[in-house]
Amino acid sequence: MPLQRSTGILLHPTSLPSLGGIGDFGPAAYEFIDFLAAGRQSLWQVLPLAPVGYGNSPYSSLSAFAGSPLQISLERLAERGWIERSRLAGLPGQVGRVNYEDVAGVKMPLLIEAAQNFMGHAGAADRARFDQFCTQHSWWVEGWVLFEALRQRYQKAWNEWPRELAHRNPGALDHARGELTQELQIGRVLQFFFFEQWSALRQYCAARSIRIIGDIAIFVNYDSADVWVHPEIFRLNQELQPEVVSGVPPDAFSETGQRWGNPLYRWEVLKARGYDWWLQRLGWAMHMCDLLRIDHFRGFEQSWEIPAHEPTAVHGRWVDGPKDDLFNRVREVLGALPFIAEDLGMITPAVHALRERLQIPGMRVLQFGFGNPGAHIYLPHRFEKNTVVYTGTHDNDTTAGWWRSGANDFERAQAQAYLGPLDDRGVHWAFVRAAQSSVADLCVVPLQDVLGLGNEARMNTPSQSQGNWTWRYQPGSLSTNLAGALATLAEVTDRVPPPPGEVRQEQFSA
Repeated sequence: MPLQRSTGILLHPTSLPSLGGIGDFGPAAYEFIDFLAAGRQSLWQVLPLAPVGYGNSPYSSLSAFAGSPLQISLERLAERGWIERSRLAGLPGQVGRVNYEDVAGVKMPLLIEAAQNFMGHAGAADRARFDQFCTQHSWWVEGWVLFEALRQRYQKAWNEWPRELAHRNPGALDHARGELTQELQIGRVLQFFFFEQWSALRQYCAARSIRIIGDIAIFVNYDSADVWVHPEIFRLNQELQPEVVSGVPPDAFSETGQRWGNPLYRWEVLKARGYDWWLQRLGWAMHMCDLLRIDHFRGFEQSWEIPAHEPTAVHGRWVDGPKDDLFNRVREVLGALPFIAEDLGMITPAVHALRERLQIPGMRVLQFGFGNPGAHIYLPHRFEKNTVVYTGTHDNDTTAGWWRSGANDFERAQAQAYLGPLDDRGVHWAFVRAAQSSVADLCVVPLQDVLGLGNEARMNTPSQSQGNWTWRYQPGSLSTNLAGALATLAEVTDRVPPPPGEVRQEQFSA
């Protein structure tokens, strides 16, 4: 898909300095979008917006479709009258890292209170929009709200629920729905709140010629509404336990590889059904965002299949994915493929060929470019236009942190030779300039690198299971001078956004 030369910033909404201890879709989000517009930025990249599971990772979500209630702005709900503003007085503040347990303990009861107020006092217009949302999206909402209500009831993964519920006995499901009527309605309202607020943000972005890049992981959690509702499309045995799980084989970084543990797909079943679930998933994601980063793109060509009983990824094998067949079906039903392929790491010629046949841009990360001659594919002189360049990603240290403690002497010398004299104070801006001045059509820079922050601002360390996804930037960080510097660089590198087009016609009022 042809891409317009653009630049933007990577920032997950949870990293906004919002009231409540976690970033959300409230005032801080609009201030950030204003900063993007002032800086002549036309891209905002986010991570998956779903409810988080293990390790609070957005890539370990409880649903491929639902939105995380913790990202709903209570301030916006107060503006609409769904909760008294005085009830927000005890919320955590705008400063400090996200403590997910504490935030959920304080924020969820207030969100439930707001949902109850909505159910009891919504006017005709609000009720009509809610009913329309529930009707249009019942195909995923109903499975999600029942899954979440049962998960809260039993406080266990779905495979540990009573057998008749785990195996989705129709009578047992009907009985549960009868007992959980109130909880199910609250769940529907929370999803309505989430998607109205997100849609309002999208409209605000569109009016300023800012496109949103979403993120979709190829695999889903075993403990998710998707596997519980659709067990037939996953490699499960008769007891609904995974037969095989995902991961990557041993390499120079890990002698035992990485055992991710997600169940693999029954691609033959999905193909026989016209890839219906994937069409729903990608169609929904394309409805939510303007472009989509596809995580672990190589899994569509081949996946590393690990027997579920194996404790590591050593004893696995490569198995074929759907390759072109899935994407041809997506193009046939949904149209153009507004995707970005995450093609980092050990990528085979077959994966490159698949991406090139589909004309999907790949990713290049400057931090990876200085280790050895083989790494030079990540440097600008080796780029092609149909590429997205990053200084770093959510899985990297910040550029300043990498320079100070992650890079070795050889890498620093190579970076100095390539970019000119570098020091602790200016290395991040040298990387930003190199990325934006490259031939790559799209350039995305983590906000941490725009701000020049060190490894204290790192978002995720893949080898660590705890302490990730908690960073938030400080209020007041987005200065007018910084926006001006970004704007000047966007102008001189021909990455300025187009004039604002017509705002989307949907009516957003949350």
